[in-house]
Amino acid sequence: MDVHTAMSRLKDKGYKYTDKRQEILEYLDKQNGYVPAKQVLAFMQKQYDGLSYDTVYRNLSLFAEIGILEASEWEGEKRFRLSCAGSHHHHMICLACGTTKHIPACPMEELNLGEDDFKVTSHKFEIFGYCPPCHQEQEETALS
Repeated sequence: MDVHTAMSRLKDKGYKYTDKRQEILEYLDKQNGYVPAKQVLAFMQKQYDGLSYDTVYRNLSLFAEIGILEASEWEGEKRFRLSCAGSHHHHMICLACGTTKHIPACPMEELNLGEDDFKVTSHKFEIFGYCPPCHQEQEETALS
């Protein structure tokens, strides 16, 4: 999803436009993966002195709730990225840098859940590990 589409969705859902909201989305648009709220806050505080963590986190949570952002959690911290456009897919996520890679297959297709047992309304499949640059850096650090 691009920033313009995200801002349109925000307006369509009845939320007002603010420069801060647009700047949060523009920042996330430039990232290549999931970003912790603290990182978004650090970026925003360069322009808005005194901006609180709660304000940033509330906006990120709102964006996730209305489908503008995707959220994931690892190492006890929630992280956010702009929602992906296109076909249904899942992600491999680097634990070090948050970079994501699409997984084109969906494990739900392999499961025979039986339609009478449980009505599935959504699902999420994530694989966590290390991207090649971060894996190499870890190996080099371990050797020194």
